[in-house]
Amino acid sequence: MLQARLGCYGRLSVETLASTAICGIIHSIFGGQPLLILGVAEPTVIMYSYLYRFANGRHDLGQQLFLFWAGWVCVWTAFLLILLAIFNACTILSKFTRIAGEHFGMLIAVLFIQQGADSRAEGILSEFEAPDGENSNSEQYNFQLLYINGLLGVIFTFGVLFTSWRSRGARSWRFGTGWFRSLIADYGVPLMVVAWSAMSFTVPGNIPSGVPRRLVSPLPWEPASLKHWTVMKDIAKVPPVYIFAAFFPAIMIAGLYFFDHSVASQLAQQKEFNLKKPSAYHYDIFVLGIMTLICGLIGLPPSNGVLPQSPMHTKSLAVLKRQIIRKKMVKGTKQCLKENASNSMVYRRMQEIFIEMDSTSAISAAEDLKDLKDAVLKADDGGNKDGKFDPEKHIEALLPVRVNEQRVTNLLQPVLVGVSLLAMPIIKKIPTSVLWGYFAYMAIDSLPGNQFWERMLLLFITPSRRYKVLEGAHASFVESVPFRTIAVFTLLQLVYFLICFGVTWIPIAGIMFPLPFFLLISIRQHILPKFFQIVHLHELDAAEYEEIPAGTYGRIHDMSFKLEQMQNHSGDEDTEVEPCGQEILDEMSTSRGELKLRSRSITEHRQVHPNEV
Repeated sequence: MLQARLGCYGRLSVETLASTAICGIIHSIFGGQPLLILGVAEPTVIMYSYLYRFANGRHDLGQQLFLFWAGWVCVWTAFLLILLAIFNACTILSKFTRIAGEHFGMLIAVLFIQQGADSRAEGILSEFEAPDGENSNSEQYNFQLLYINGLLGVIFTFGVLFTSWRSRGARSWRFGTGWFRSLIADYGVPLMVVAWSAMSFTVPGNIPSGVPRRLVSPLPWEPASLKHWTVMKDIAKVPPVYIFAAFFPAIMIAGLYFFDHSVASQLAQQKEFNLKKPSAYHYDIFVLGIMTLICGLIGLPPSNGVLPQSPMHTKSLAVLKRQIIRKKMVKGTKQCLKENASNSMVYRRMQEIFIEMDSTSAISAAEDLKDLKDAVLKADDGGNKDGKFDPEKHIEALLPVRVNEQRVTNLLQPVLVGVSLLAMPIIKKIPTSVLWGYFAYMAIDSLPGNQFWERMLLLFITPSRRYKVLEGAHASFVESVPFRTIAVFTLLQLVYFLICFGVTWIPIAGIMFPLPFFLLISIRQHILPKFFQIVHLHELDAAEYEEIPAGTYGRIHDMSFKLEQMQNHSGDEDTEVEPCGQEILDEMSTSRGELKLRSRSITEHRQVHPNEV
């Protein structure tokens, strides 16, 4: 990604992998929240592109001193991050509401789609042009070959995008065994990258080797990849005026790292995951400052907490721990039922297994298993629809989420990234157009689950079809907030987003694009409450510092909403297969790993607005 952003000089794929490996290992050992995954995130790529443009346009800096000047920016950034950690600045996280994260995620997605298509950033359109720094009059860059390279680039880009998108829904396929569908759903995206890269070698042999265009990066052991390690020795070569000037972009980068790292950590330890270990926001920011300093002194781009990898990491560990506990609880419960044990004895056995497996106290286990206890004890009292306790069904549905909190997976990830440096000769075989498709997929895949995006789609639904939204999983604001309020709030948010996006188009001042996100704190706290009711803001953009008056929800328009009768599904019910734990967690969470807010069944009594019917 940095290679694409910085042009011919920015062949930093090796440095990117090295930074991910070094920072990941440091954080996995010394970090406060080991569930957090580190990497060279999108904001770092964007900020480095602005730094490179600035340095490249200065005769006394230029390409020769770019890494040294970027090192000074990292030094100042580390200094500011350490100060933020010392003065407990993470308490400001309570002031950041949902719209800040929504704007940030949407902006990163749009910027990556823009850069993936922009010929100036070596995007898909650049496949029709000669690379920067190459002789456009050369025979290998004649019109016919460039046209063929561009067409192949379009095919590979959209091929990777489409097949990756389809592979994500493999668990719902009607063909293939369960393990095969799970394999495709979990690893389909990298498999598609490998498949389309292999397909690129099937072009006719009479076409030059440069078609399709492939990654250009020095190998880890070549001099071009080793020179950055001497940045610490020659960092004093930067003119003093630029040393102090580096403080100004460092302010923006420190704020961006503070926001991005903290949000990634926050999503990795959502309260719905029921984590036992406490958070360590201030300490992790301090560790981030130290890692930023190290990266700057050795000429590497800094790594910080990344999305959606961090919450997805927690989610995968939740699936593993939950399935282990579930399997043993089902086995023990069935044994008790064979012995005709009473309901209380069945629940006592389940509680003993849960305490043993989860290493928790009896008081904590009783609180976590409250719903499961009710299902067991009320089974023969008419409390359940079936009138009987089903171990497979009820334990699967009511077992609380548990996460295997450890540091091993967080350590193995950067170690494997470091090992992949040895595979650079193979990685260089990947066509650049395949990566454009991969980046486009990652950007588009981050949109579902973004409430800003979902509210924009809601604006295009005709009033006669809005009831369809209530039939599926949906946020609670659909039922409790008038559509007109939703529309006005979304349009205001769209205008502000366009302002944030417009800032990135300013040539040099674009480095200040994080500033509007911090202005959202004052806008949300002091301006929006004057135009919207607090109860509606609580649904559209909940804030921890706002108190909702008691009984407010009860006074909201009370109207029964009757959905149209569903089509006959009797045939489907007979062939329905019980989903596995992974499928249940997929339904509970977005593609970014965030847990959804589940509402009541669509057949229950609902509160909606007359103007929504």
